[in-house]
Amino acid sequence: MDKKLKNLIEHKEQLFWSLQILGWVAYCAARTLNAYALGEKPEFIYAVLMGVIGGFWITIGLRHMYQFLRRSDMPPLMLLGSVTLCIMISSMLFSFVEVWSMNKLYDPDWTMEGLGFLYRTLYDTFVLMAWTGLYFIINIHFQLQQQKEMYLAATAQAHQAQLKMLRYQLNPHFLFNTLNAISTLVLDKQAKEANSMITKLSAFLRFSLVSQPLQKTTVEEEVYALSLYLDIERVRFQERLKIIIDISEEAKTAMIPNLLLQPLVENSIKYAINPQLEGGTITIKALIKDKELNIILSDDGPGFSKDKSSIISQNSSGVGIENTKERLVKLYPNKSSFNILSQPNKGVTINITLPCVYTSDENNNEPYAEVAQ
Repeated sequence: MDKKLKNLIEHKEQLFWSLQILGWVAYCAARTLNAYALGEKPEFIYAVLMGVIGGFWITIGLRHMYQFLRRSDMPPLMLLGSVTLCIMISSMLFSFVEVWSMNKLYDPDWTMEGLGFLYRTLYDTFVLMAWTGLYFIINIHFQLQQQKEMYLAATAQAHQAQLKMLRYQLNPHFLFNTLNAISTLVLDKQAKEANSMITKLSAFLRFSLVSQPLQKTTVEEEVYALSLYLDIERVRFQERLKIIIDISEEAKTAMIPNLLLQPLVENSIKYAINPQLEGGTITIKALIKDKELNIILSDDGPGFSKDKSSIISQNSSGVGIENTKERLVKLYPNKSSFNILSQPNKGVTINITLPCVYTSDENNNEPYAEVAQ
């Protein structure tokens, strides 16, 4: 059972017994004060105590009966009728206990029949109706809380599954491209370059497999992982691929989702570097501004003049920019931004804004599957 649900149920049980005891103590005090106000003898308290004890155990029986009725899944009208019947029977029993207590412990000649007993029963019916109403209100509240906890747990699990799917999609996409490049090098009999590319691919995949899909990493570690990927691409593009990395000291220790930048850089290489004979430059910047982490990735490629979807749809793979955007939406709901700016022949700039979280802050928080709640 989920820890939060278990605590909720335990809290519900504690609340019941606290209210049960306090409620009947308050009822006893009210009856006693009323008796003294009417000039009853001090011995009257014994009869009141016996009646309160009787009412206490009668309501315990009512609780078990209501629990049985709630588990039976009967129609609402039938449930209402059953609850009403339980209240009527319990009220008569409660009145009988109070009358018996008055007769045995206060005044042997004291009797209550006819309209007097009916009045006593109606009064006790009101008391038990109030108890029943409070019982159902509290239980409905806890039931709604329990359903909310279950919904949040299910939502968190769904988010985890989606995040894992989005993250694991990246490796095959990158792997296919790299293997195709290695195949080309082999066909061109560039054995040295092919071997270098395989070695670098091995290092990158080892890093990728060690890291977890739902794990966060520092910007500095993310740049290291990115450098492994770029080493592979430099084998393909040689001097055509130029990289500028500018990370502020403050931003280096900020936390970001694992392997967030690799698909974006891969997209820039595909659409900005590859089409140009002279290649191009990709610039990666990260800085802290207004307590937010700003990541800027830009290239000097041809840009695009058509709708953004032309570069977001990664041909048949369906991953990359759109995948990254979806990850950010799920990890930082309403707390992140992802903007793409482009001008024809002036390149593309991607601006990402995330909450600025450091390692110490991250350790004090729940895993970010919980943040999606």
